[in-house]
Amino acid sequence: MNPASAPPAVVGVIGGGRMGAGVAQSFAAAGSRVVVVERDGSAAAAALERIAAGLRRAAEHGTPARPSELGVPDRVTVVPAIAELPHDADLVVEAVPENAALKAEVLAAAEQAVHDGCVLASNTSSLSVTELAAALRLPGRFLGMHFFNPVPVSALVELVLAPDTGAAALGAAIRWTHALGKEDVVVQDSPGFASSRLGLALGLEAIRMAEEGVADPEAIDTAMRLGYRHPMGPLRLTDVVGLDVRLAIAEHLHATLGERFAPPRLLREKVARGELGRKTGQGFYRWR
Repeated sequence: MNPASAPPAVVGVIGGGRMGAGVAQSFAAAGSRVVVVERDGSAAAAALERIAAGLRRAAEHGTPARPSELGVPDRVTVVPAIAELPHDADLVVEAVPENAALKAEVLAAAEQAVHDGCVLASNTSSLSVTELAAALRLPGRFLGMHFFNPVPVSALVELVLAPDTGAAALGAAIRWTHALGKEDVVVQDSPGFASSRLGLALGLEAIRMAEEGVADPEAIDTAMRLGYRHPMGPLRLTDVVGLDVRLAIAEHLHATLGERFAPPRLLREKVARGELGRKTGQGFYRWR
């Protein structure tokens, strides 16, 4: 492998949910040793099973295995505390829920566990990386690395810069993104960044159209797939992302950018009923 695109040797991932497991799987498949932080034994087992399931899906879909992918499970370990992250980690990615206080807390704890040259990153899809950086002693090492779901097969990583993000941290993040076989886009910190802001605007309007009876969800999605060549319609994508996640982002952008991001009534009602999309079996579509 070209050293310019080599993956980080050691990666820490805080949180082993769907996104964290996908990040861990991707770096392990590229050849990194990965340490995932999860709070207890059952959560640790669930994280490892998510990674194993991701590998099985890749095999079922006929994705050719790279030599670096052999032995991926052996390169992933789970520890119960942030303090147990490896001191020599090159990169730590937090992938905990979209709560600014929680993210700031885990990032500050991670900074205490690793050496000063380690890059710290947040997988936030909408929260201010500038505000998260304020929790750190060395904010120049920090940036947003916004991965997309499902991480192993997505082609994009959105790199989000806070005012203090250093050139070394950005350069490393770009190299590591390419080592994963993904493309990067670099954006300045702004509510929703580029991807969430534009994606949410389309998704909220599609929800309003469904709420008003303009068309049923499948018709709305088909119009965007066939008319605009979107790989997935905005309502099916909302189901995949999670209606609760979309609502949280909408509320954040509504507070920061104004009425155009006000959550539709239908979105609030579905979340209140527990219709969160694919993860609960029901959203705008019924899922197995």
